[in-house]
Amino acid sequence: MPSFGPLAFPLQALSWLGNQGTRAIVAVLLVAIAVPPLGELTRPYVTHAIFLLLCISFMRVDVAMLRAHLRRPALVLAATAWTTIAVPFLAGTLMRVTGLDTADPDLQLALMLQATASPMMASPALAALMGLDATLVLITLVTSTALVPLTAPLFAYAFLGQALSLSPAALGLKLAAILAGAVAVAAAIRFAFGITAIRRHRAPIDGFNILILFVFASAIMAHFLADLVASPFHMLGLAVLAFAVFFLLLGTTILLFRSAGRERAMALGMMVSLRNMGLMLAATEGAIPGTTWLYFAMSQFPIHLAPQLLRPLVERLRPQPRSSGETDHGLISPAPE
Repeated sequence: MPSFGPLAFPLQALSWLGNQGTRAIVAVLLVAIAVPPLGELTRPYVTHAIFLLLCISFMRVDVAMLRAHLRRPALVLAATAWTTIAVPFLAGTLMRVTGLDTADPDLQLALMLQATASPMMASPALAALMGLDATLVLITLVTSTALVPLTAPLFAYAFLGQALSLSPAALGLKLAAILAGAVAVAAAIRFAFGITAIRRHRAPIDGFNILILFVFASAIMAHFLADLVASPFHMLGLAVLAFAVFFLLLGTTILLFRSAGRERAMALGMMVSLRNMGLMLAATEGAIPGTTWLYFAMSQFPIHLAPQLLRPLVERLRPQPRSSGETDHGLISPAPE
């Protein structure tokens, strides 16, 4: 193991954090809630955090597995169509049929923004953290994100009318720049250090990934405690709804894709249930009603608790324990807890 001199202690600290696995994801949310001033400090860096998460995902992807999925694209195309077209269409139709669009337009706006969003850019990292097929998640994430500049404004206009104004051109350019930039940075890192070194330093990379997740969590949860004190029952109701949406998307996706294999279905279910509402928040420049903002905040609970909530099910799907090195998906897995 080479000596990193003055970087030795930071790398050890990141390794320790990375080896905490899913417990660190829960701790991120708890610290973000407990220390609200951190949210004001991290808010300007949310976009940077999203970009870095995607860079890490591209950096760690198994190119051979990527090519294998692209040679048989049916699963990727089906998952992309489901998460990008079917989910927002069904969500918008259900809210219109139930009358939620007129009963609570602010909540409808929140749910439609959630439904039209692409999967979270942290989804491949979380899939890798749980030992699932992160390459499949990453490919579907890229294809879904590429379509969102076209689909999100269309569904928003169809189901929200003039309540929300989205610029397809501006959103498309932003998404293209983020994806192209992340690919370029990841390729440069892989070329400079090599995939072997990246895999060897799995633990500190996992730790750095957790720190990046904290930036977004602290920004979105900055006013959580104040809102909870002001309207506890309203917040509780939004929390129940957020978990219900999470498990509904997860369960429906697993059932739809069960023929692809249980672990792949679980990976896709996790991806579809974790929506990139931060990106939609950036697209609207934060100009959303209070209830919409509160629902976004409450949705962070199922997102950050997902590894803990899903770990028992993942372990049942994978009876044989993983080694501390690579998974059979070619990605770097966390050390067992």
